Amino acid sequence: MAEKKLVEQITPMSEDFAQWYTDIVKKAELADYSSVKGFMVIRPAGYAIWEMLMQALDSRFKASGVQNCAMPMLIPESLLSRESEHVEGFAPEVAWVTMGGKKRLEEKLCVRPTSEVLFCDYYSKIVKSYRDLPQLLNQWVSVIRWEKTTRPFLRTREFLWQEGHTVHATAEEAEERTILMLNIYKDVAENEMAIPVVSGRKTDKEKFAGAIATYTIEGLMHDGQALQCGTSHNFGDGFAKAFGVQFLDKDNQRKTVHQTSWGFTTRMIGALIMVHGDDSGLKIPPRIAPTQIMIVPVQQQKEGVLDKAFSLRERLIKAGFRVKVDDSDRSPGYKFADCEMRGIPLRLEIGPRDIEAGQAVLVRRDTGEKLTAPLDGLEKECGELLERIQSDMLERARKFMKERTTDAKSLEELVSSIDRRPGFVRAMWCGCRECEDKLKEYSGISARCIPFEQEKISDHCVVCGKPASKMVYWGRAY
Repeated sequence: MAEKKLVEQITPMSEDFAQWYTDIVKKAELADYSSVKGFMVIRPAGYAIWEMLMQALDSRFKASGVQNCAMPMLIPESLLSRESEHVEGFAPEVAWVTMGGKKRLEEKLCVRPTSEVLFCDYYSKIVKSYRDLPQLLNQWVSVIRWEKTTRPFLRTREFLWQEGHTVHATAEEAEERTILMLNIYKDVAENEMAIPVVSGRKTDKEKFAGAIATYTIEGLMHDGQALQCGTSHNFGDGFAKAFGVQFLDKDNQRKTVHQTSWGFTTRMIGALIMVHGDDSGLKIPPRIAPTQIMIVPVQQQKEGVLDKAFSLRERLIKAGFRVKVDDSDRSPGYKFADCEMRGIPLRLEIGPRDIEAGQAVLVRRDTGEKLTAPLDGLEKECGELLERIQSDMLERARKFMKERTTDAKSLEELVSSIDRRPGFVRAMWCGCRECEDKLKEYSGISARCIPFEQEKISDHCVVCGKPASKMVYWGRAY
């Protein structure tokens, strides 16, 4: 009964998707609410997933020439205000420090919502010559944005992320770096997290404050809503002019640098839940699973069972897998349900009969499929099975996205399609801000991105009917 009760604690997805999500966050012990309103505690199970994502991203960043650094948490108001569009974009979300000890500060300090101005200030001091370029820096930090409505991982007042900030000698180099980092995000989302994404450019309405272009990867959650999964911004020379970031080129001419910024956050743990999870809990793709294999000893009180479980663990760890043994005093049924709840990709069951037969039972989390594998050659079997789970999870998510992506040639068709079966709708757009605003006000639908791979759905804008040349992915989003 215990394991049944554990599963029943998750509200069915079909009954209440929002509550289902919250239940998984809490029951799988990923995060919890804190005593500070709007802030969350990321528990070890949740942070372990973030660590896996950090490793996947950081290795790719460094391979592209990026180095890590750390900037201050606080930004003087005078520094923040030097880029007006940027300030205006973040003003409603800024938290301010006005006291230092018992004394009022002469100048109030902003708790970073992002760090463009800090990097610009730094670069203005160290970049003097073309020989100092490019500068490719990233930091792993938390930021604070005073959100009105919060939800664990998806939207909290403090969240963890990486923010990269680079400066370049030419506009072409900056654009190349912007796209390169977006492609790294897409690689990690699809090949590590098994989350398919659509990549493209944000409209001017949706772009980052102060950017000349924002590029995005957009995922589709199981309820049909879109989630912005990572963004990369080309700032051109706007910030650099505001902060005087200049260099002497090879011809001894003074020029202004071109800048980029890019970020990937803990909201991707929310995406992981909403793309792969089910009514039994999490499903974590093997490549980013902190524990890839959980060994569950059956009848562990019997002689030799626990010893065998731990010897198998050592074998599998030596082979390069991330493995744990659940040797708690709970029933095997409870342990099975707990494995499912936590999304562990592969469960290995071993008991007296299995030992005698020289075999183990392997159970896939993604499908529930059970198979018997000989203990000899177990490492090869587990490796092949984990790779199959990884590829199957991506293919399943791709199939879902394809089934939930439709085309529309009229406003009525676009809105009714999303109302009837939430997902992406591809439709043409004339490029006017007024059409975006009208659609958002009328139905809550926004332009998710202008995809790099363009197709012609019709000749006319889906909103106003005027000639259109841009195909856009539209949807409702978190």
